Amino acid sequence: MLSNKPYLIRAFNEWIVDCKCTPLLVVDATFPRCNVPQEYIENGEIILNISPDAIRDLKINSNLVEFKASFSGIAHLISVPIRAVLAIYAEENGQGMFFDVEEDSGEAWEEVAVIPQAESTAPETKRKSHLTLVE
Repeated sequence: MLSNKPYLIRAFNEWIVDCKCTPLLVVDATFPRCNVPQEYIENGEIILNISPDAIRDLKINSNLVEFKASFSGIAHLISVPIRAVLAIYAEENGQGMFFDVEEDSGEAWEEVAVIPQAESTAPETKRKSHLTLVE
């Protein structure tokens, strides 16, 4: 199954912008292939303002967050692997989503906690589909 992380980042970004707030992206700047201005990294992380007024050409695909931004008047092409994104939240009120840190096993990040459903003791019954094939 595809990771839901890029979808959540896009959705939260859109929601934060629609609420007239400033979306901030927290990034693990030590992650491989993370291209961010080194002078703005603090404690291995960088916080990036990704509001439409601050950046250009934002692209969030299944592997990368990319955009153009200016830092102290110098243009940069920012490229952040999706797995390096630690959080996206609104600067004004802190609402957003924070992601778990990658585990050493190299497996995909666990983006959200999954609450197990109670096991059913009833036997599974298969229902006939209500869909029909149209040719």
